[in-house]
Amino acid sequence: MFVVNCKNYEEIAGDKIIKFVKTAEKISKKYKVKIAICPPQHLIGLVSNSSIPIFAQHIDDSKIGSTTGFVIPELLKKSKVNGSLINHSEHRISSKEIEKLIIKLKELKMTSILCVKDIAEVKKYVKLNPDFIAIEPPELIGSGKAVSKEKPELIEKAASIVNGSKNKTKLLCGAGIVSGEDVAKAAELGSEGILVASGIIKAKNWDKVISEFAKALV
Repeated sequence: MFVVNCKNYEEIAGDKIIKFVKTAEKISKKYKVKIAICPPQHLIGLVSNSSIPIFAQHIDDSKIGSTTGFVIPELLKKSKVNGSLINHSEHRISSKEIEKLIIKLKELKMTSILCVKDIAEVKKYVKLNPDFIAIEPPELIGSGKAVSKEKPELIEKAASIVNGSKNKTKLLCGAGIVSGEDVAKAAELGSEGILVASGIIKAKNWDKVISEFAKALV
């Protein structure tokens, strides 16, 4: 699993998100690597019919109907969205909300990617059986310093906890990943995939960098 969080970067604003997703589709097919894209929330509808999974960057624990400004999982599913990030370090939510949202996505047969900041949260939340736990030390996000190099022991420990659990949760890692070498090292340490943002979105050549990352996961 290779997840790209587009955040709200200007590089994919407007119709540029379409070009980005088409590039990812082509590379996913070429290397037979599962690539999922998390567009800015307001751009999801432009790419939700793509051949690769489209995820929301955030969802809310709110109801269908007379609610305003909330991102509702049930409505996302009707727009062919496959799942969502939950609790990203830039949009943290409460433990209670996390539990409700993981359950909700499971009921909807949508994929949950729960973001955590440390080993304590891995231990706490693996019990909720999300589809993926993505460990991202906040201090390394956007730093260009890959967690797989700066804190390899963190990935190894997280992988041990996740793999030792009695559920189907898989580990992703993120923060500072900027090269295929970083990706390969993460896989070597026990990660099932990566969650990446600026390392791809801000690259001058999307085709080149996505291909480099994809090949590292083959």
